Amino acid sequence: MKKIIYLCGACLGLSTNPVIAEEQLEEVVVSAHLLSDKGLAQATKVLAGRELAESLQSSLGETVANAAGVRSASFGGSVGRPVIHGLGGARIKTTEDRIDSLDVSVTSTDHAVTVEPFIANQISILKGASTLLYGSGAIGGVVDVETGRIPTELPKDALSGRAELRAADNADSRTAVVRLDGRASDSVAWHIDAFDKQADDYEIAGELESSALRAFEELSGEHDEGEEESASVLEGSRYDTSGGAIGASWIGDAGFVGLSVSTLDADYGLVGAHEEGEGEEGEEEGEGEEEEGVGRIDLKQTRVDLEAQLNNPFAGFEKINLRLGINDYQHDEIEGNGEIGTSFDNQAWEGRIEFTHLPIAGFEGAFGLQLGERDFSALGEEAFVPPVDTESTGLFWVGQRELQNFSLELGARVENTEHNPSLNSLPELSFSTGSASVGVIAPMSESLTLSALLDYTQRAPAVEELYSDGPHLATQTFEIGDPQLGKESALGLTFTLNYQSDFFDAQVTAYQTDFDDFIFQIGTGTIEDGLPVLEYRQQGAEFTGADIELGFHLAELLGGDFDLTAMFDFVSAELDSGANLPRIPADRQGLSFSWDNEQWRLKLDLSHVSQQSDIADFEFATDSFSDVTLRITRRIEIGDNKLNVFLTGRNLADKEQREHVSFVKDVAPAPGRRIEAGIRFQF
Repeated sequence: MKKIIYLCGACLGLSTNPVIAEEQLEEVVVSAHLLSDKGLAQATKVLAGRELAESLQSSLGETVANAAGVRSASFGGSVGRPVIHGLGGARIKTTEDRIDSLDVSVTSTDHAVTVEPFIANQISILKGASTLLYGSGAIGGVVDVETGRIPTELPKDALSGRAELRAADNADSRTAVVRLDGRASDSVAWHIDAFDKQADDYEIAGELESSALRAFEELSGEHDEGEEESASVLEGSRYDTSGGAIGASWIGDAGFVGLSVSTLDADYGLVGAHEEGEGEEGEEEGEGEEEEGVGRIDLKQTRVDLEAQLNNPFAGFEKINLRLGINDYQHDEIEGNGEIGTSFDNQAWEGRIEFTHLPIAGFEGAFGLQLGERDFSALGEEAFVPPVDTESTGLFWVGQRELQNFSLELGARVENTEHNPSLNSLPELSFSTGSASVGVIAPMSESLTLSALLDYTQRAPAVEELYSDGPHLATQTFEIGDPQLGKESALGLTFTLNYQSDFFDAQVTAYQTDFDDFIFQIGTGTIEDGLPVLEYRQQGAEFTGADIELGFHLAELLGGDFDLTAMFDFVSAELDSGANLPRIPADRQGLSFSWDNEQWRLKLDLSHVSQQSDIADFEFATDSFSDVTLRITRRIEIGDNKLNVFLTGRNLADKEQREHVSFVKDVAPAPGRRIEAGIRFQF
């Protein structure tokens, strides 16, 4: 068990129950990092096994949002992008088996991440700068979903898999997932998965509009008594998503080569914007009027992934790994009247080749080359970003050396990013960035490990930050980019403590990051096309925070283990001018009580998110809220197979909940009380 905490800090594993301990032992490898089997100085979190199953929700952001230091920038029922240590958007990279999701989720908060959490084997969260392995866009962290769609090892059994069905009363949501893994011969392994998720508009608790927004409307004379804020459901929060994949690999002593093809179809509503209801100006009443409705997104994606590995290729090298992802992505934003407002197209690929070498000057590690290209376009009346082609090239090295009393971890990366807009009036831009880090991992005793990481990172501005110029109806703002923006740099220092004993576990991470030329949006106080204007600007900024997780094995009770886990996280973020940055998460505290035996598991989660009043100009404060979640699981052994039947109640107190990191939090609260039941069969 010590190795689990030492490697990933993912498990506050307390149980002495052998069945439960066996489940936790599966959580060892942080698949998103090349040095994971040697220990990491970087703060990480891994969701796998039982913890992943209990965390699964409709979006990737909501699935990981309960991890310390992580939130979800939600936008309705199916859209949620992870926020790590207060950083989101282009600074957090979402990946599928170490290759970018290659979607357009960084372009706008209403665009879904196309990585499906329900088919994951595990989800690795790298907290803090991860630019060395993943490029300048990962200056805030990485969320990697390990799918197993390309088998890398021959499975022990000729056929294995799992199937899951779940349904909830709120929004009448239904989810069905199946995955099969097997081997066709002594050298061929295969994989198949499929999923389908559907939900209606969800019911909310409390008011539709936040108290701060209602107060502003009353003060400005815009408030209409009895308007939509008294609604019981959030219009546009519905979704209908399906997809699947098929993959196969040839695997031998010399290595493996594998290929997978996956598809995704999604149709989901847009909350808080894209509404229609007025006819053309000048038309008589009754003529040209459109039926009022809520906009939606119709998304289609086909993705091809390739991975190949050669073991012991030549002297001095342990292996060579090649990874490639090619994505064909389109989505249409459809207005409430059925007309297409904007069509997005993203043809993208990303590849990386990694050379794992034998010790050089005592350092074990790997160097590699990463290449990528993105051909992005948004066409239509609401397109606020022009078509842009982006190319990137990066070279990196990471290594670790065991010294007498500690391990030393080093890494460096150089990268070039080029943006080529299609409009002749916009400049072509090129950015060269460099990043480096040094980490120390010091075992102080059998139970205690201390680590420190110092990193310097640089990020090239994203397309949206450089070239935006127009109304962005999803966020109800008029966004203006700046082609004069320079690259963003950051100096970060992170300390992590991991402690584990039979009765007490702890993981504590404290961090501070000083940014030069931090890129951010600021309200100007002006109006354009009836929308408030937001401009991208640069200034120094400082982020300071901590994640704390404590676990206690309290007692053996009624034939089971009774455990307590406590969690606390906070982040403070200010510009050098002293002004607050927008959408920074509020402080959060949580307690979790669990009781386990071989047949039953009961888990009660209590959490409280504080009020966020440290706000930017033209931003509303967000009220505090609490959450109560209860999950009851019955384990049934059927021969060598496992059947879990579960019942989960979320937001049991039916409280109004708004997460400050969400762009639409003032008009789109989280769901009210939800009772969900399901079965999960593993064979």
